[in-house]
Amino acid sequence: MELEGKKALVTGGTSGIGREVAKQLAGLGAEVVISGRDAARGAETVAEIEAAGGVARFVAADLADFEAIAALAEEAGEIDILVNNAGIFSFAPTPGENRGTFEAMFDVNVRAPYFLTAALAPKMAGNGGAIVNVSTMVAELGMAGSSAYAATKAALASLTRTWASEFAGFGVRVNVVTVGPTQTGGTSSMSENELGFVTGLTKLGRTAEPKEIAEAIVFLASPRASYITGANVAVDGGATAVLG
Repeated sequence: MELEGKKALVTGGTSGIGREVAKQLAGLGAEVVISGRDAARGAETVAEIEAAGGVARFVAADLADFEAIAALAEEAGEIDILVNNAGIFSFAPTPGENRGTFEAMFDVNVRAPYFLTAALAPKMAGNGGAIVNVSTMVAELGMAGSSAYAATKAALASLTRTWASEFAGFGVRVNVVTVGPTQTGGTSSMSENELGFVTGLTKLGRTAEPKEIAEAIVFLASPRASYITGANVAVDGGATAVLG
């Protein structure tokens, strides 16, 4: 299999896009370390992967806790693929943004992938390592009420370009996937009007299934994308690429 002998870490891997990424990586032969906060969902994800013949294990980690980042890196060990998928979001007008929520988003969405990458990327040297960061179309559009969340994801996209340059000498590729509205817990909590608005921003006029996003992430993590680094791949139904 394509990823046999490879080891991957997927943050936020117990639900939604992360869970699909973990399943697809395992299906291609990778040993997958799944991190998340919910041990029950972690166990379910591992069981599902194992039932399909894959290899996976769960590591509990609250990435809002700075100490947990180093502990996760240590527990994961030497890996070949890192998918920085974990993220939290909140929407509020700038004058009404809560300081605690603001700081939590930067802690999980920026600080955690930054220090995970710092700890793990050098260990990928010489093994054809790949890092895939997960961003959002909100980071590319001027959407009212999304200032703090959009800023965290824009920072991650910027870090992707820097890391692609910084770690090229290690043979490590770094890319980012910009995600459109997807059928996850986030969209399921939206009102009909809210979901209609974000879906209307796409040109395909629908939400994505998590597996559609996962396909792009897994491609970038695989040897098939061996000449792609520093790229921002939009998987958003055309929302950020097409006007009108």
